[in-house]
Amino acid sequence: MELQNCLPSMKNDYKMNEMNDQQEMMNNVQGWNSMPSHDIMIPVPIKIQPSLGILDQNNIPINNSSPHPSVIHTSPQTPHGLPINTFIEPELPLELLQQGWKKFWSKRENRPYFWNKLTGESLWEFPPLRQFDVQSDPLGITSDGQHNGTNPMLLKKRPAEEIVLGPATKKMILTGPWELEIPTNVVIFERSPSMMSQPHPDIEFYRGHLVAKLRQCYQELCQSRENINAPKESFNRWLIERKVVDTGTDPLLPSQCYPEVSLRMYNEIMNDIPLRLAKPKYTADARKQLSIYAEAAKNLIESRNTLQESRKVVKWNTEDTLQWLRKTVGATYVDFQERLNHLKMQCQPHIAQTVKDSVEGICSKVYHLSVEYARKVKEKNSELLIAQGITEIAPAPAVLTLHKVWCYPVQFVTPAPRLPPVEYMADKEQTYVRFNGERLLINTVYLQKLEQLYRYSCYEDKKMENFMARVWCLLKRYSVFCSNSPDTQVSVPVPILESLHRNFGVTFECFASPLNCYFRQYCSAFPDTDAYFGSRGSILDLNAVSGSFVVNPPIHCDDLIEAALNHIDRLLSESSEPLSFIIFLADGETTFVQKLDSSQFKRRQVVIPAYEHYYRHGFQYSVPKTDVNIRSPTSTLVVWLQNNAGCQRWSPSEDRVEALLEAFRPGRERDRDRQELLSPTPNPLLGPPPLPV
Repeated sequence: MELQNCLPSMKNDYKMNEMNDQQEMMNNVQGWNSMPSHDIMIPVPIKIQPSLGILDQNNIPINNSSPHPSVIHTSPQTPHGLPINTFIEPELPLELLQQGWKKFWSKRENRPYFWNKLTGESLWEFPPLRQFDVQSDPLGITSDGQHNGTNPMLLKKRPAEEIVLGPATKKMILTGPWELEIPTNVVIFERSPSMMSQPHPDIEFYRGHLVAKLRQCYQELCQSRENINAPKESFNRWLIERKVVDTGTDPLLPSQCYPEVSLRMYNEIMNDIPLRLAKPKYTADARKQLSIYAEAAKNLIESRNTLQESRKVVKWNTEDTLQWLRKTVGATYVDFQERLNHLKMQCQPHIAQTVKDSVEGICSKVYHLSVEYARKVKEKNSELLIAQGITEIAPAPAVLTLHKVWCYPVQFVTPAPRLPPVEYMADKEQTYVRFNGERLLINTVYLQKLEQLYRYSCYEDKKMENFMARVWCLLKRYSVFCSNSPDTQVSVPVPILESLHRNFGVTFECFASPLNCYFRQYCSAFPDTDAYFGSRGSILDLNAVSGSFVVNPPIHCDDLIEAALNHIDRLLSESSEPLSFIIFLADGETTFVQKLDSSQFKRRQVVIPAYEHYYRHGFQYSVPKTDVNIRSPTSTLVVWLQNNAGCQRWSPSEDRVEALLEAFRPGRERDRDRQELLSPTPNPLLGPPPLPV
């Protein structure tokens, strides 16, 4: 079945930086279809020029500080002073812009004049609107004879002008739980392209096989050495925690970490020894759990070589507990829980000392297997590139001059390999994407969303020849990473994001993916697979200068949250331009609450009670629409971190915070879904993007 495109061919609203070979640039823009697959897929980012008329009129001082003190900076080029959601109204009508007219200011005459870059005309008066094409019919022969009688100087239309100044095409807005037409207000320092290899279905299939093998090995090690199941979600959180400190090249498998033993994995295994405890529902369950824990602790200490003192303490406490269970009749739920907590407090230190070497061995074994698997993936990828005649490019030298630019997707240095065909079958609700016998599922509307993101961010593939292959790589990566665990991808509901954008100017998500993002500007875990769909890379690598962000990190990933908060604090300290971060955390994370309370950039915080708000399912792109909303079992802490300029522009005032709290009200998501969105009312404040993104 034919996959229906969501958008017509887009106009290229992106300008390019200066290139040494102008003819090569024109050929690349004109020859979309013949562009080699090994070219860098993202164009050079746009430099912001002061002549665009968007600099601050109040002459706010700009801080040129940078995370790279040895780098030479150019003069500040960051826009200031624009109201939230404000569109810069063009000085000339769109029809005149399409005919090549531009407005300039004459310093000598102290008045504006108009110049046509296609015909060379220059006028003091407002130019007349021609009813003919000044290039294909410069004299107006095929028109009704209305022309100004000038002798136009015919110029050859450049390929870039064919795209920018071509006839306007009507955009089709794709409806769904997202808003991809919102332009960014985030400015960053220009960065070097990524050295990561671009994805290939064969490599992704092989990596997925090795990750599944490593996950199974972790389970078997826990079973054989400690007679427990691998802690739930432990492997996923290990992957996230390791990538915070990993300096290796593989995007998923940790390969170069210090220390080798993960403290996160170690503690999670240790907490499940000798028994994984869960909060019981009934009194009988509490009694049973206490009995099982006492028996398991006694058997473990008797079967291991340990200190005599530890053996004595554990055996005495477990036997005393078992005797109490035999004698006690009619004990309450609280009695059993208090006895269990006391027993665990007495025995756990001795048990931990006994199994310490064994648990460290499990963590070390898993890490070294990951290093070996990452090496195998790299070798296989190198073989594939060599077979296709592609040479891996050495790391580029550090950038000596950093420009401030609008935030743009990740670029690549290594050329893209040729991709094999990928099969797919689409229907009204779901689409199956299959490669090498493995079939992955995605809701059709989310596949259309990926197509729209792809058209915004991937310029090398205008014919969409590689689209399905890259979609399969994306789905495979997240399928392997999450492994039926949606908790790492839960997202903020749409009404809340709408309120954040409307009241606080948020246009950027710090933790998202192409599958669950609301804006088309976001940071994600895997820049290699996500870059084609608009990812700006990892939030830890984003040197933002100004902008408004929403931060919703994965739950129970303390190392990642701590690293992100430290990075945000550094960004706020180094920038005097408007910078705002609205952070969502599960309430009860004592360490982070204390850290946020002590921050000099904290402006306000609110707590949303448990079971009074929702989140969106981590697998919203594949589950039925009725299962998307999940009631939150914990309260949510919302904190505003802003520098002085950010607080002046996006201050968490009473009315704005009240509007956000109203968006948290249960049922708002369903109310929005019932609205008629097929023909949305255009927002005059948004309009077309004021600058390329």
